[in-house]
Amino acid sequence: MLAVVRRVPPAAALPVVGLLAVTVLALGPRPALIGFAWLALVTPRLVETDLAEHRLPDAVVLPGYPVVLGAVLLHAWSTGVAPLDAVLAGAACGLVFLLLHVAGGMGFGDVKLAPLLGALAAVAVPGGALLWLVAAFLLGGVGAVVVLVRRGLGARLPLGPPMLLAAWLVLAVAV
Repeated sequence: MLAVVRRVPPAAALPVVGLLAVTVLALGPRPALIGFAWLALVTPRLVETDLAEHRLPDAVVLPGYPVVLGAVLLHAWSTGVAPLDAVLAGAACGLVFLLLHVAGGMGFGDVKLAPLLGALAAVAVPGGALLWLVAAFLLGGVGAVVVLVRRGLGARLPLGPPMLLAAWLVLAVAV
């Protein structure tokens, strides 16, 4: 499990770190960027692991909870925005993914990642959590079509990469 996570070369994070640097230059230093810095660090590992093993490891996802919550609270404190909005938006995203998990549509790793990405999206742009949900489902649908065409019915679809790409698209909209 962790062997795949450790094999991802550090250079794989460079494009994501570059996007984060451009965001800081465009938006200025904001506490919410702490959460996006975490996201920049884990995106390559999560994508690699999900593509290889069809799972999102807890060792990578769960440490994001205190980081993202701290970023949301610091952002709210520094800007005067209510932190509860982003926390509730993240929880709502997690609930949507939990319902899909219970219905049999996805793994539990996706459910654990959804609140983090929803909260970060909500902090990045007004209505960001809804924008992230729509983008994640659209990108997931495109990914499903590609996987079905290449591998046929019954093929497993890693949903982590479309979810992460949607989060970065929301960040790009914020820029």
